[in-house]
Amino acid sequence: MTAVVDATALEKTYGETTALSGASIAVGGGEVFALIGPNGAGKTTLVRALTGTTEPDSGTARVLGESPTAIDRDRLGVLPQDFSPPDRLSARELLEYYAGLYDDPRDPDDVLADVGLADAGDTWYEDLSGGQQRRVCVGSTLVNDPDVLFLDEPTTGIDPAGRRTVWRLIEDLAAAGTTVVLTTHDMAEAERLGDRVGLLADGAVVARGTPAELVAEHGGSSRLTIETTASLEAFADLEYPADRPATGRRHGRPSETVVVRDVDPAEIGTVVDYLEDRGIEYTGLTWAEPDLEDVYLALADRTELERTGRGGSGDGAADESDLARAGETA
Repeated sequence: MTAVVDATALEKTYGETTALSGASIAVGGGEVFALIGPNGAGKTTLVRALTGTTEPDSGTARVLGESPTAIDRDRLGVLPQDFSPPDRLSARELLEYYAGLYDDPRDPDDVLADVGLADAGDTWYEDLSGGQQRRVCVGSTLVNDPDVLFLDEPTTGIDPAGRRTVWRLIEDLAAAGTTVVLTTHDMAEAERLGDRVGLLADGAVVARGTPAELVAEHGGSSRLTIETTASLEAFADLEYPADRPATGRRHGRPSETVVVRDVDPAEIGTVVDYLEDRGIEYTGLTWAEPDLEDVYLALADRTELERTGRGGSGDGAADESDLARAGETA
């Protein structure tokens, strides 16, 4: 793969704070690369280093084969996390202003249609909802029809319908050849849009791959959550079909639930029979496969453990593992 966006071993500190600690990514043409990670992990600093608004202390950054500070700005679109255009201009006037900065811009009305605001062009920016304002901001990055697009949390504050509009727009841009690097805290967004996803923690990319690859490697097993006040001891002799040993089947106890790990859908009936045979009362059953959120929590917890010697993301998943290690397994 020839990288359109390439960062190698980027380091950046602010006083005693380390923002980037050897961060590296490589993004191919027409690819959507989603950066996820906790607050303070370095996502915004990495985007700034790749767009030339922050100079890294060491390492190299290249966009379209050039230094970020040397690239033709007509080829680049950048949406920062915090962006506050003038309030007393209409949505159309704002896009006309940004279009005027380029030699061959797109029609602002076409851009408004792209972000789902065709009927809001005459509305002052300050009178738009927060989600509409953010969509105008997304539109401002598209007036120059960029080859590479950097979006720092593009759908923050946007309602579900508007979010889907932006998602479809990003997918269409990538399909047409635009390279997109985006940061997000929305795992559904990263999973849907990201051809590949990178998890940034403590200033370094600690895992990367397609969403499916990351889930397979780090997501853990499926889980059946039983809403019940019964004690864990009530599940001590829960057995699975004979061809699948019970070793490693874990029960956890976040709130008023018991979580049974590694259950195939066909095995749910076995668990239901177990509950009924023993008169265990329950109010609901929920089966779920691991997803990108599980990956995020598992890797963030592992990174925290390596950094401080203390794990535990506080979401319940770590509690289940702790209980399993304590011997409360099926």
